[in-house]
Amino acid sequence: MSQPEEPFRHYVDGEWTVGASEETFESENPATGERLGEFHRATPADVERAVGAAEAAFEEWRSMSYVDRAEVLWEVYHELRDRTDELGEIVTRECGKEISEGRADVVEAAHMVEWAAGNARHPHGDVVPSEIAAKDAYMRRKPRGVVGCITPWNFPVAIPFWHMAVALVEGNTVVWKPAEQTPYCGQIVAEMMIDAGVPPGVFNVVQGFGDAGNAIVEDERVSTVLFTGSAEVGHKIDETLGGVPGRGAALEMGGKNAIVVTEAADLDIALHSAVMSSFKTTGQRCVSSERIIVHTDVYDEFKERFVDLAEDVAVGDPLDEDTFMGPVVDEGQVEKFGKYNDLAREEGANVLVDREELDDSEIPEGHEDGHWVGPFVYEVDYEPDLRCIHEEVFGPHVALIEYEGDIERAVEIHNDTEYGLAGAIVSEDYRQINYYRDHAEVGLAYGNLPSIGAEVQLPFGGVKKSGKGAPSAREVIEAVTERTAWTLNNSRDIEMAQGLSADITTDED
Repeated sequence: MSQPEEPFRHYVDGEWTVGASEETFESENPATGERLGEFHRATPADVERAVGAAEAAFEEWRSMSYVDRAEVLWEVYHELRDRTDELGEIVTRECGKEISEGRADVVEAAHMVEWAAGNARHPHGDVVPSEIAAKDAYMRRKPRGVVGCITPWNFPVAIPFWHMAVALVEGNTVVWKPAEQTPYCGQIVAEMMIDAGVPPGVFNVVQGFGDAGNAIVEDERVSTVLFTGSAEVGHKIDETLGGVPGRGAALEMGGKNAIVVTEAADLDIALHSAVMSSFKTTGQRCVSSERIIVHTDVYDEFKERFVDLAEDVAVGDPLDEDTFMGPVVDEGQVEKFGKYNDLAREEGANVLVDREELDDSEIPEGHEDGHWVGPFVYEVDYEPDLRCIHEEVFGPHVALIEYEGDIERAVEIHNDTEYGLAGAIVSEDYRQINYYRDHAEVGLAYGNLPSIGAEVQLPFGGVKKSGKGAPSAREVIEAVTERTAWTLNNSRDIEMAQGLSADITTDED
């Protein structure tokens, strides 16, 4: 059920709708500046209508069996698998990450739907022994209702399905606001959901900006908000919903992630992991590493090899299979990157690689209007008040920090940030790895691997400023369902636990 005419519309209650406003916005290719499409911009009134449609559809959708709901999602899975190459190219054209990452974004979405739909035929709930032999005790889950999904531009297909696949299979209905930078990906996903047979009102999409996202958060009919994005926005959502009876949120935000390279590291693994962590997706992953904390015994060799790779890493057309780094997503990211590079200089950094402004020869022909940057690498002595090693940049901006001493010192530096999303350690000493495992303040940790991603069956979320809950995998089930602890008496007598008397006495006794 495609929409042949632009501007593209919202999808609400089974219909494509212009909405309450004629205002539109455009999507562009960050590698070329090419216009990809024009979209109607949602207003709070449009969100109100979408939430109303989701609320009205909830009872019928929840009344279906778990397996029947999953069958609908299996159709979505096949849409994603059949159209992986097509949608992967659209991801690359709209958010700028290189083509293997574009395809992987769609594959990850398919894996998430597969996991959620497959879970329908797995055992559910917990049978809990009772103190009383005649009682059965067990857990049951029920869907919470309307779930609002607010998703980012850097994983414009995968992350929406982290949120929506589980929410829908569990019996909730959805109102989704894609990122304003990637509305065309949102459009294609909406068409897939319709073609797969998701009933009217069960899935709704409103295209727009922060005011539309805020309207989802503010609507009291939305039982749960699932959010992946910036810490600034996530904390505002938490302030709005925190402590509100009957409402909740699962929030995954950014990080100032680090890799620890100890004196016991295999430097080949360390180099590979660091380059992947710092420069893949042009540093625009919430788990990207902007700090590399390296032991003094291996620091000079690591620095030399890392700098050589950063100088040569292939920046180019993201549709080219040989490209390692594509553009950043928009001009705002270019400006932020430059601002933090200047800050590092002001704070005394020794700049080792400066490809902030690429030579004309490095920019692909026909891509002069794209948002191009290359790696920026510097070394700096650790100081707890340096902003450049504490504030998230979300780009290929990397600090090398030398440390002396034991693993405790490395982890102390690693943890000195308000964030706590992801991190990695590279070491051949299992005691160092286990110390990091037990003391690193992160929600996602990796040993002898890049700080990149997570498999869909693992929860994806952080601690401290980086998150509250995990809006993915098994953890998101907690966010979108209510648990009931159910106890059934199989006897005609009533007997209580803890020795509580069940005798009823009266004055006549």
